[in-house]
Amino acid sequence: MTRTMRTITLALAALLATGPASALDLTKKRSNLPDLVLGNEEGNDFVVENREIELESGKAYRLRIVAKGRQEYKFYATEFFRNIWFNQIVIQHLEIHGSGPPDHLEFDDPGEIAIEFVTIKPGEYPWSIHGLESKGMTGKFIVK
Repeated sequence: MTRTMRTITLALAALLATGPASALDLTKKRSNLPDLVLGNEEGNDFVVENREIELESGKAYRLRIVAKGRQEYKFYATEFFRNIWFNQIVIQHLEIHGSGPPDHLEFDDPGEIAIEFVTIKPGEYPWSIHGLESKGMTGKFIVK
């Protein structure tokens, strides 16, 4: 094994050994993103505020997804959810913790769901409101 390979192997081993503990420390330094807002209080159920959100890989964030319209919103961001580490999902001050990503987030009534996470893999990840894509309810997360 070359010296470079040995150094890389030791660095990876050290990173993996610190795993969840370092991720927890990272979440304490999270940034709050602008709210992703679906619909508005003036009766336009299909307007989207902050359609595209830019993030940096390896950083912690908190995103509030807020439904203001009167539609049933099924928020799908499958590839994005698979490429972030979830710290928690918060609904009305109740926390959901788990080891895997959700399939989607659903709003039957106006309200908000906050997700706290760490970005892992750079890329462009689309999101959409299932069934309302033709009404313009799509966007993307851009992780650099």
